[in-house]
Amino acid sequence: MASGSQLIKPGDVGLKREIGLIGATWASETSIIGSGWLFGSLYAAQAIGGAAVLAWVIAGVAVIILALVHAELGGMYPVAGGTARFPHLAYGPGAGISFGFFSWLQAVTVAPIEAFAVIQYASYFWPSIWNAKANGGAGNVTHIGFVMELVLMAIFTAVNFMAMKLLNPIFSGITWWKVAIPVITIIILFPKFHSANFSAGGGFFPTGTGLKQLFGALPSAGIIFAYLGFEQADQLAAEVKNPKRNLPLAIILSILIGTVIYVLLQVVFIGATPASLLTHGFSGIPSTNQIAIAPFAGLAAAVGFAVWAGFLRTDAFISPFGTGAMYVTATSRVSYGLSRNRYYPGIFGKVDKRGVPWFGMIIAFVAGLVFTFPFPSWHSLVGLVTSASVLMYAGAPLAMGAFRLRLPQAERPYRLPGGVVVAPIAFVIANLIIYWSGFEVLWKLGVAIILGYIAILMYQSDRPELPRIDWARSAWIGAYLLGMGIISWQGAYGPNNTGRLGYPWDILTVALFSLAIYAWAVYSSLTTEEMEERIAEQAVPAEEAPAEPAAA
Repeated sequence: MASGSQLIKPGDVGLKREIGLIGATWASETSIIGSGWLFGSLYAAQAIGGAAVLAWVIAGVAVIILALVHAELGGMYPVAGGTARFPHLAYGPGAGISFGFFSWLQAVTVAPIEAFAVIQYASYFWPSIWNAKANGGAGNVTHIGFVMELVLMAIFTAVNFMAMKLLNPIFSGITWWKVAIPVITIIILFPKFHSANFSAGGGFFPTGTGLKQLFGALPSAGIIFAYLGFEQADQLAAEVKNPKRNLPLAIILSILIGTVIYVLLQVVFIGATPASLLTHGFSGIPSTNQIAIAPFAGLAAAVGFAVWAGFLRTDAFISPFGTGAMYVTATSRVSYGLSRNRYYPGIFGKVDKRGVPWFGMIIAFVAGLVFTFPFPSWHSLVGLVTSASVLMYAGAPLAMGAFRLRLPQAERPYRLPGGVVVAPIAFVIANLIIYWSGFEVLWKLGVAIILGYIAILMYQSDRPELPRIDWARSAWIGAYLLGMGIISWQGAYGPNNTGRLGYPWDILTVALFSLAIYAWAVYSSLTTEEMEERIAEQAVPAEEAPAEPAAA
């Protein structure tokens, strides 16, 4: 039986619980099914051939483990912007500022990658916006294409200045489209299946590849990226009806649906590709071929489904547009929440007459532009987005471990079986995915993190009324970030790494380091009394809490 103090829950004011199980599931699913399905199957097949199917299964299992942790936390504390708030409740300002900023950084990098996807597919109609031969054959936007990216991102932002009551039906309709199109694509391409394609390039694992390359493909080929977004139900938790039941179910259902769709997409992509293009494996497909530029649209046209190829080129505008616009929404809401926690300047919490956090929206647009400069293509940006996202996810198992230790009697509508073991495993998985992204990605992510810390600390330096960081208790955060950077620099995934820490000892090192940080963090968390006090600070009177709609 939970003690009275552990029954207290944080809450939100002014929100209504109007989202049911299907709506909450769709909120996550619309973020999962974005530009990842348009490119992930191609890049995975180019990296590891037929073994790409295995990579999607492994990634699905990894993300499901992370999702189960979020399911327990979301059911336990169904508040808006949960991924940024769980570490705040468990660890205080140090982790609250850090993982809150990671959440913002993750959200702000998605809009540029969705704009890249639109440009690359649109080059079929407007060839001058994309140069397939540039960047060593990986392709690159042209000057005109870059301008078009900026225009698209401006449109993503402009759309979000509409009131949410007008946006919700648009996002809902887009989601049904986004799920239906890949499912129909699977059905249409399946009759063209050729099992011999799975050994193209020298076998199930093409010549020169193995498990090391498979692990590297999880972040670099866009596989993990494609699964990202399941946490959106957590972000909307304060508006979900019967969250104790619906929130965990929505998170789990969305990732299961996504896993099935992505695995089958990879199967039909490999099986339906014309054998004449695979004399040197999938990596030998010419960069100027439409399958290399617009994978599923090019494939549909190549095997005789020209009409469906046209639908897929249309979807290349709709799916990324929906995801890009939604993440602009998410970015502004995360910065709004961080402002409410007094981590960001108060202007981020200002809203216009339509209830839109206008300043956070503008800053999200500007920051998104910055991330387009050092990353010239969808493929080159995907590693950064994946690492930033998984870094955000890493806060959830840490929060869960702290809550299990300090608040054992708190109500948990969904209690993850074996959670004491699963939480540290989830933290290890998150850090392995970050490590596999490679040092070139991580040093750029590190620069963004350092600049973010500098900006936040400068803002707080002369404002004694703001939350103070307990540096001794938060020392594990610095050790964690610095340690991951050093391991990546010395590790086996590059470029620009030294390679001194070879495979598979690097994986063992990351795992052991992660377990050490996990133990340090959990035992450095707030005490039971401090957690209860912080939760009580965010509790709201029953009459102000988000209310369940009246029964029909």
